[in-house]
Amino acid sequence: MDKCKILVVDDESRMRKLVSDFLTKQGYEVLEAGDGEAALDIFYKDKDIQLIILDVMMPKLDGWGVCREIRKDSKIPIIMLTARGDERDELLGFELGVDEYISKPFSPKILVARVEAILRRTSAIGSDDVLSAGGIEINKTSHTASIDGKTMDLSYKEFELLSYFLENQGIALSREKILNSVWNYDYFGDARTIDTHVKKLRSKIGAKGEYIKTIWGMGYKFEVS
Repeated sequence: MDKCKILVVDDESRMRKLVSDFLTKQGYEVLEAGDGEAALDIFYKDKDIQLIILDVMMPKLDGWGVCREIRKDSKIPIIMLTARGDERDELLGFELGVDEYISKPFSPKILVARVEAILRRTSAIGSDDVLSAGGIEINKTSHTASIDGKTMDLSYKEFELLSYFLENQGIALSREKILNSVWNYDYFGDARTIDTHVKKLRSKIGAKGEYIKTIWGMGYKFEVS
């Protein structure tokens, strides 16, 4: 089996080496880029890249610009790295379709765990795995979602979250349980990550957004009424 290929983009060579070394030890093939323009060149030339780890502050073209360009053509999972701790940056990342957001400094082991979680879910898709409720349909084989027969444009994380809701219809789900199940690791952040994704998901499914009910002080429940 070919090694899973990951693109690491950071203008700091020491950071690239640190991340690359940890990923390589886990059996991944790593490509590196030192700026945004180089990252796009590599991405468009190599069609086998399965995940991107992307720094925000870089010369020539920053991480936001790289993400915008990639999202025009691809829904490849993107993990954004940043030295900033501003909540506005995190929200912007999710608006642009970033799947994970990690602030520097971080533990390389945690980063690898998040990479593994994303790739595990991406490759562990069963055949003919279709979920549906109230006009919403999820096909986990083709990784597509539709509402009343019309295809929805969901980010990777939004797709996973909606799938989880459909798999647990009528069940009250705490934010902690959603984080552990959808993100599939012990999340060292706060629940606003979930709230942000739920808000975007509700917006994308329109009137059916009311199916995702808020349970105040706890979390959410998906229920077709």
